[in-house]
Amino acid sequence: MTETITLDLNAMAYGGEAIGRHEGRAIFVPYAIPGERVRVEITEDHGRYARARLVELVKPSPVRVDPPCPYFGQDKCGGCQWQHIETAVQPRLKGLVTLDQLERVGKFREPTVFEPFADESGWEYRNHALFRVNSEGRLGFLSAQSHDVYPVDDCMILHPLLNSLLRSLDMTYPELEWMELRAGTATGDLMLLLQAKEEQAPSLEVDFPLSIVQVDHDDGIVPLIGLDYILERIHEREFRISATSFFQVNSSQAAELVNIVMGALDLQGTEHVLDAYCGVGLFTAFIATEAERVTGIEVNPPAIADANHNLADADNVDLLEGAVEDMLAEVDGKIDAVVVDPPRAGLGPEVIDALAERRPERLVYVSCDPATLARDCQRLTRKGYTLEWVQPVDLFPQTYHIENVALLSST
Repeated sequence: MTETITLDLNAMAYGGEAIGRHEGRAIFVPYAIPGERVRVEITEDHGRYARARLVELVKPSPVRVDPPCPYFGQDKCGGCQWQHIETAVQPRLKGLVTLDQLERVGKFREPTVFEPFADESGWEYRNHALFRVNSEGRLGFLSAQSHDVYPVDDCMILHPLLNSLLRSLDMTYPELEWMELRAGTATGDLMLLLQAKEEQAPSLEVDFPLSIVQVDHDDGIVPLIGLDYILERIHEREFRISATSFFQVNSSQAAELVNIVMGALDLQGTEHVLDAYCGVGLFTAFIATEAERVTGIEVNPPAIADANHNLADADNVDLLEGAVEDMLAEVDGKIDAVVVDPPRAGLGPEVIDALAERRPERLVYVSCDPATLARDCQRLTRKGYTLEWVQPVDLFPQTYHIENVALLSST
């Protein structure tokens, strides 16, 4: 028999679910807001905690709004989790989630977490999106709480360039595994990446000037039309971004991220800075204008090729291809400061050990996951570092995701 209970919700979990307690166990409720009283149905019972489905809003929050997107909600598209929360309130909740992770996971007492830096509009920001293909060949996103594909015809958080491209497609491609759309929001460049179920590429009729690139099952890249990269501008500097290179999904907020990182580094022009996980050279390019020397490390070959192109005019930059833990030993000389921007899994113990051995005075950590940030900051404090502050930046409005920049100093 299904268990239905009434809950008062008092916190937000990393993952976008509101939390209440019932008979000593935590109950996680998606599509709810702290401060609400709700009726929920238990869907997963894990003993000390459970997950539940929202059944009724007994007392809704004053910051609850009607989601404008028809695809948002339970059993629908899982791309957004927070459209039911006022856009202006979302950054504050994300800041509280970051603080909670630092205190609970990182065991920090009263860490300094600044007011989150909000996105100006909260909509139409994504410069790329990956579409799955359902059993009927329709393009869509993974559903909430499942691996089913929920078909969509447009997306309210996509940049207008990509929504225009999306609406021009016929949306039914049974011969595809997936399709990814990319845009240079400042340049107007458009790219369509696809992976076909068979070797034969599908026929695509698009009225837009764009590049079409096929990714084969061995991760090879085959340009079908146009180039295998797009160009984007951040602070008037142009970056080449290849089909499989990582780049921040929100270009305008990426510019603010650069500002925060540069402020944290506080360079005086004499430093040797290491940019670990440097990608296409986003931070490296700006560090090079204020440091004496920069070394970048990147494991992804297309990204390091982009970085070499993007930094060709900087004669004080050395780029190394390989894993950070392997290449750190190849970095010559004293390292005064480090920027790390690792994947969601964070820094491995080998990387933390290697960084601590080189003892840079300032370490700027850019993170897309507050839990692994908290864990790694705690590990770094055991190596003699002090967590000075954390600056949340909302790169992902309408979702629970949050970017953070943390400054640690050597003690």
